[in-house]
Amino acid sequence: MTEKTLSALQAEVDGWISSAGGGYWSPHVNVARLAEEVGELARLVNHLFGPKPKKATEEPQELGEELADILFVLICMANSQGIRLDAALDSVIAKVRSRDSHRFLPKGGIE
Repeated sequence: MTEKTLSALQAEVDGWISSAGGGYWSPHVNVARLAEEVGELARLVNHLFGPKPKKATEEPQELGEELADILFVLICMANSQGIRLDAALDSVIAKVRSRDSHRFLPKGGIE
């Protein structure tokens, strides 16, 4: 699989939503979906890294897939509101760079 930009992912999701019919859900429905997906991620993280083991009867889950579920909902929300996530993320990264420029010792992270 080739790497995709946020713009390409937004276009791909928009194409699928357009072809599937029904359109995007309202923002409050997407926030509820986002909360559900974050809850699933939290439960999995607790199983993988915390003290609560998974029950033998529970289906296996993948951390990457749970993160991707969250990203899918975020892309749907952004698309429905006409937000370009690449531009929004660039703005956030610039804000973090400025705000935290002297907060941490450089380790080769976001520069």
